[in-house]
Amino acid sequence: MRIAYFDCFSGMSGDMFLGALVDAGVSPGLLEQTVAGLSIGARLEISRVSRSGITASKVDVYAHGEKDLPREVYWEQREQAHRHQHRDEHGHHHHDHDHAHDHEPVELREHNFTQEPSRAGVPAPHEHQHKQGHGRRLAEIREIISTANLSANAKTTAIKIFEALGAAEAKIHNCDIGEVHFHEVGAVDAMVDIVCAAVGAEALGVHEIVYSPLNVGGGTVKCAHGTLPIPAPATLELLKDAPVYSSGIEAELVTPTGAAIIKVLANRFGQFPAMKVEKIGYGAGTRDFPGHANVVRIVVGEVVQSFANHVAQETISVLEANLDDLNPQVCGYVMDRALQEGALDAFVMPVQMKKSRPGMLLTVLCRPEDAAKLAQLIFTETTTLGVRRREEVRQALARKWVTVATQWGDVRIKVASLNGTVTNYAPEYEDCRRIAAAQQVPLKSVMQEAVQAYVRLK
Repeated sequence: MRIAYFDCFSGMSGDMFLGALVDAGVSPGLLEQTVAGLSIGARLEISRVSRSGITASKVDVYAHGEKDLPREVYWEQREQAHRHQHRDEHGHHHHDHDHAHDHEPVELREHNFTQEPSRAGVPAPHEHQHKQGHGRRLAEIREIISTANLSANAKTTAIKIFEALGAAEAKIHNCDIGEVHFHEVGAVDAMVDIVCAAVGAEALGVHEIVYSPLNVGGGTVKCAHGTLPIPAPATLELLKDAPVYSSGIEAELVTPTGAAIIKVLANRFGQFPAMKVEKIGYGAGTRDFPGHANVVRIVVGEVVQSFANHVAQETISVLEANLDDLNPQVCGYVMDRALQEGALDAFVMPVQMKKSRPGMLLTVLCRPEDAAKLAQLIFTETTTLGVRRREEVRQALARKWVTVATQWGDVRIKVASLNGTVTNYAPEYEDCRRIAAAQQVPLKSVMQEAVQAYVRLK
């Protein structure tokens, strides 16, 4: 099975997703053709950049000739432009209350709380209002995608991503999804990110897309609503059921667009899978953090049916006690009692203890829920003053019992298998011992005949 694994150690945004796809071999021409087919005044610029020593593909969206910027950068530049405008107006004595209100960024007005500017640039407030208006509603976005020259699967995926975004925004702002004016996600650059993500994911030709836990960043971010915590409310809503963490970087590493893409495209989350690597790609984010590679990595390849993937794992408790003044017969009795009380295994090894005293190391393996009971047994039945306990992971082959007939009676055979293939089999000792004692025949003869009977069954 062919899969794609996204390593999101620096989060995820729409442009990072596209950069990784291109770096892994998705045709830039396909994405450029997709953007042109949307007829929304956008184009792509694809370049190679370095992020903390890692060379990656950077995909920039130009909307109406202006370059997409992260919203943090957008609002920083926006504030600088507004302060400059304020100083200029004040210096020329043209500043009054009504004039300032007319030039206030429309995105910040309370009654337009669902609007956020395009991150394509930092136009003057009146210019942006003229170009963007109140953004797009979901119905308009569906219409644009539905009429585009895309495959049916890509259209469905892109619309699902927008619907996921719309549902998150509607919940946060307590309104109907049809009333949401998509702010960041309704901008031209996000339309491009989402539609190209759907087309590019399809072009990968994989059966499954897997994501690592997501580094979401930290701190706060400025947007149309003011200052918000990171992850932003809509982002966090979209990341429900996804494994997330923060490495401490004070920046928005997972954007709402990136979160929506992950929500719709992710088949599952997990650690790096066992796979035969075919292609590797790196998609760059806009920001370049000192000492931290701001990239997302994609690895494409075939799943390897490894031993570890097909052997059951379980946590067991290991109990140990050193014994140097206990009658060996009592030690044998304790082992038998431990097995009767539910121990998975029990054994004794000779050890050389302090002051050169010979002793025994008693080890009991058990399920964690039985550890306290068995530790109590060791304290009660032996002379030890302490029992050590630790948890370990055990891998165990699949097991089953097969009953075979011998000339003296039935014997159970324990059969172990890996991926359905038998790897080992052995007759049950207690069955063979009981028959040998009852029939007065050598134990080894019973065991040999039981094995031969099983082999004939195979």
